[in-house]
Amino acid sequence: MTASPGRRVLLAAPRGYCAGVDRAVIAVEKALEQYGAPIYVRHEIVHNKYVVQTLEKKGAIFVERTAEVPEGSIVMFSAHGVAPVVHDEAAAGKLATIDATCPLVTKVHKEAVRFAGEDYDILLIGHEGHEEVIGTSGEAPDHITLVDGPKDVAKVEVRDPSRVVWLSQTTLSVDETMETVDALKEKFPQLISPPSDDICYATQNRQLAVKQMGEEAELVIVVGSKNSSNSVRLVEVAKLAGSRAAYLVDFADEIDEAWLDGVSTVGVTSGASVPEILVEQVLEWLSQRGFEDVELVKAAEESITFSLPKELRRDLRAEAAELVAQRTGTTVPEAAVPPSGE
Repeated sequence: MTASPGRRVLLAAPRGYCAGVDRAVIAVEKALEQYGAPIYVRHEIVHNKYVVQTLEKKGAIFVERTAEVPEGSIVMFSAHGVAPVVHDEAAAGKLATIDATCPLVTKVHKEAVRFAGEDYDILLIGHEGHEEVIGTSGEAPDHITLVDGPKDVAKVEVRDPSRVVWLSQTTLSVDETMETVDALKEKFPQLISPPSDDICYATQNRQLAVKQMGEEAELVIVVGSKNSSNSVRLVEVAKLAGSRAAYLVDFADEIDEAWLDGVSTVGVTSGASVPEILVEQVLEWLSQRGFEDVELVKAAEESITFSLPKELRRDLRAEAAELVAQRTGTTVPEAAVPPSGE
């Protein structure tokens, strides 16, 4: 099919993998390479169907509960983080653990612990049931109240309006979060903000690129899974920015050709847990339908990287065997015992 006059694609930059997702996915691959299959992962390592399916084929086993992991196994915690009780469950189950929590999520956890230690009421802005919210709330359950958007503000109660702070899930819409914060500040004028922005740099940058393309693109296609909070937010941001329509798809074959009726400019982006191959397939699909002219919409440069979890530098199979041996009173062959100090 030849290109049609005036048909073009606006391709967002940055898009796709953020540093935390890249770290988590590589961590699973390295663990499989280093220790062999299976490697158990509590919840999806990141919220993307293609990534999860690919890692399953390599030997990762995804579970919803720590109790599903056999004693003496290795379990990895996802990029979204877990509550302290989950670490306790892993220890009780004699499991060796790898913590692949995104460092930016860990930062929010530490803020929660700090403010709870100072006896603040913590208003956590986020979506009920999201793994990240569950993990953060678990750090200080007696001090944290979930605020799921501006609609929740009216029912929020605190012990002392002069000692209240807000934190947020890292993958929210920046605009909606600030709308919630403004409503909270109206109710609690002495509300304290976190020391630094909780919404991650990647979430903000991807939203900014979509805002820049929104006025020109009649249609925006966001590549991402439905359980990916940051991907869902990109659809919302596109519509608010002026796009006539915006849709979330996991794969190119989910695109409906009817969406292209009357459209001359299509915006394309992807959530922070989406590999680039899926975007390339969408661009190819559009190219075959006359949208061959691709223009980059660049909102920011990203150069952040995170080091891999420190646990990958240890012999976790030996550690798991030693944990089981301690419980059963048996001995582990000397060669299987990890060197002291590791």
